[in-house]
Amino acid sequence: MIFKTFLSYLITLLLLIGLWGAGGLVLEELKTGNGCPKIALIPACIIIFFCFLIPAISHLTRKKTVFYYLFTTLAFGIAAVASYLQFNDLAQCPKMANLTPMCYISLLIFSTLIILKYVEQKVSLQYK
Repeated sequence: MIFKTFLSYLITLLLLIGLWGAGGLVLEELKTGNGCPKIALIPACIIIFFCFLIPAISHLTRKKTVFYYLFTTLAFGIAAVASYLQFNDLAQCPKMANLTPMCYISLLIFSTLIILKYVEQKVSLQYK
């Protein structure tokens, strides 16, 4: 049970870090209109923010795991495409203070969130 609790806290921590990071980009976008790239006229950072928010609500309430996976997978796809474009100099992702593209960080966080939730569910089944 300790491992399951650890996984849950780790998922929560990653979701909070993601909300903080995406939230900062959303604020910058609202202030300047130039904080992040657009997907069909919608700032990508707003989409990513909701892709952290909805899984966070799902995780904390322990309801509708399908929403958790739906939104983390959507964001993983967006981050994968953005990372590919960034890597090939076809687009520019917002960068952290150390100049690391945030799309790389999003790709890492969302892939980790998907794996951790899957492991958490498998561990939960063992303790039932």
